[in-house]
Amino acid sequence: QVQLVESGGGLVQAGGSLRLSCAASGRIFSINVMGWYRQAPGKQRELVGSITSIGSTKYAGSVKGRFTISRDNAKNTVYLQMNSLKPEDTAVYYCHTEANSSPGAYYAYWGQGTQVTVSS
Repeated sequence: QVQLVESGGGLVQAGGSLRLSCAASGRIFSINVMGWYRQAPGKQRELVGSITSIGSTKYAGSVKGRFTISRDNAKNTVYLQMNSLKPEDTAVYYCHTEANSSPGAYYAYWGQGTQVTVSS
């Protein structure tokens, strides 16, 4: 089993910055993709950004140029640096990973979520 523990959420004014962290632990053989999703009240969960094991990244159009995703493979940790935050970035942010505990298929795991609130 793989556990994901997130940290770094909170309340910030519009234009401010926050950095989210997510550390994976447990029986880990390898990790493929790590990423962040978010879900605002009344909306579907959406991809914010993802990063592969070799560093290829993908971002939602709404955050390109403002958010940066990175990872430390040695620490099984993914980060999301969020700059120029807007009220519409307010949501619960979930860490996501595809990992396995032995050679073979990858399975999806989710963190418990961390609240990010941006005040206007």
